[in-house]
Order: sequence, then C-alpha cells, then structure tokens
Amino acid sequence: MPNPSLADDRAALFLPERFPLRWASAWGEDEYGLWMTLELAEAQQRFRWIAPGRFRMGSPEDEPERNDNEMQHEVTLSEGYWLADTACTQALWQAVTGKNPSRFKDQPGQPVEQVSWDDVQGFLVELNRRLPGLEARLPSEAEWEYACRAGTTTPFSFGENITPEQVNYNGNHPYAGGAKGVYCQQTVPVGSLPANPWGLYEMHGNVWEWCADWYGDYPTTPQVDPCGAASGDARVLRGGSWLNFGWFVRSACRYRYEPGWRPGDFGFRLALGPGKPAEPAWQAGRKSPAEPA
Repeated sequence: MPNPSLADDRAALFLPERFPLRWASAWGEDEYGLWMTLELAEAQQRFRWIAPGRFRMGSPEDEPERNDNEMQHEVTLSEGYWLADTACTQALWQAVTGKNPSRFKDQPGQPVEQVSWDDVQGFLVELNRRLPGLEARLPSEAEWEYACRAGTTTPFSFGENITPEQVNYNGNHPYAGGAKGVYCQQTVPVGSLPANPWGLYEMHGNVWEWCADWYGDYPTTPQVDPCGAASGDARVLRGGSWLNFGWFVRSACRYRYEPGWRPGDFGFRLALGPGKPAEPAWQAGRKSPAEPA
C-alpha cells in the first residue's frame, strides 16, 4: 500500500517553497498550474511555476532546417522557477524606467524591443529595488528551452510545423515546406496568440528573448542546471521574431549577439527563483508533463 507521507514528500519537491510571495497582487491555480501576478503602476505581469524536470535540449539530427550548434544532450533542472507567461511589455518597461525605446508603439501591451542585454540588467536592478524579495532575472538558456518545449519533442511546442495564426513570424518563408501565410511586419500584443502546453505565450516568434548565458558550444554529456559558457563575447537569444523565417522560431534554434546591441526585434522574458542574476558585461570587464528530475 502506498505510503501517504512519502507521496506528500515527493509532491513537495515539485512545488515552490513559498506561495504566494509577498509582492504578488493576485495568485491562484488553473489548468496550467500555479500563477502569481506582479503589479507596478498600471502594468501587470503574470508568472507561472515551472516545476523541475529533465528534457533533451537541442535538436535531433533529422530535424529539418536545424543548425549544427544544436547538439542534443540531456539536461536536468533540479529546482523549479517562476517564468513570466509573456515577454516584458512596453507598459512594464516604462513603469520601471520611465522610457519606451520600442519601435512599434501601437499598444502598451506590445513587447518592449530595441533593448540590449545590458539595458535589461539595468531594468532588473531597478525592478528588484522597487519590489524587495522579487529577485527578478533572465532565464538561463536551458530554463528557456525547457519552458518553450513544455514537455514536447517536436520542432515547435505546437507540433511539427506552425502557422502565422499560432506564431508571429515572416509568413512568406514558412518552415519545412509549410504553406505561406500572413506576414505582420511588426510585433503583436503579448498574449494575443495561443499559449503553449504550460500556459506560456509567444515563446516562438514576436521578439527574440535574451537569456542570462554567455554563448558557447553545447556539451555532449548530460548536464545538471547548466548556465552556459564561463565567459564570451556574445549573449544567448532564443525564440525568433516577427521578421524571421520559420526555422528561426523552432524550440531548439540558438542565436547570439553582443550584449550592448539593440536590434529592433530583441526583447526578453523575466524569470524568478533559484539562480544568480548574470553579471552585466559593463561590470564584468503546472504541472509539468516533462519527465521529473
């Protein structure tokens, strides 16, 4: 007969240590799992609990249009973390910084863009100053891909292919022989396209999302809580954007750029929880259907 206390102990491994946290203005549980909402001025950001687990990072060699920097390897994330369910909006960026650097300003709910990795570090410092205990940071590359895949092993969390009704990308250049579709030629408001199986929006397309890691080659052996190269000259971006061809927005696609650059399709997504915020270059010189850890 199962031991109830043992079952309770195992379940606790996949839940946050504290819930809700003191900064949360609202919280609850839905079909995707636990969530909390941050509120600052007129801006809001919902975070979802991502339970620890194990997955295959990178792409298999037979995945169409893959890159050779996507060597597949096993990754275990030993601790759960909170991840924003959308990219950071212009409204939230402006609430923290008083400015809006974005090119596309039709709605405050569009993702902030034209922000560098270094800009984001300054934003994080100020956000954490205003909300003690928040401990906001960028996700690691492994955390990002784990959440993007949401337990899937296909090129996209939606399956083997995508349409512009699911992902904001350049519909003139579909993936792997797919049908052509609409090309919006700009960002769309966050949360306006379908969520992935873990309740996260626009993990594919819309804006590239900065990760904490320095870019480097993948290891070939299993990894636990990887945090990228020890040093480098470029930071990692994931997810693809509104102007990219279909293959760029795959779950496994990796991109890199110098941390001081601000192209018109670079944004980011907040993470909270275990993990040390990356040191800026200018200072340095809900349930999870994935296999449990």
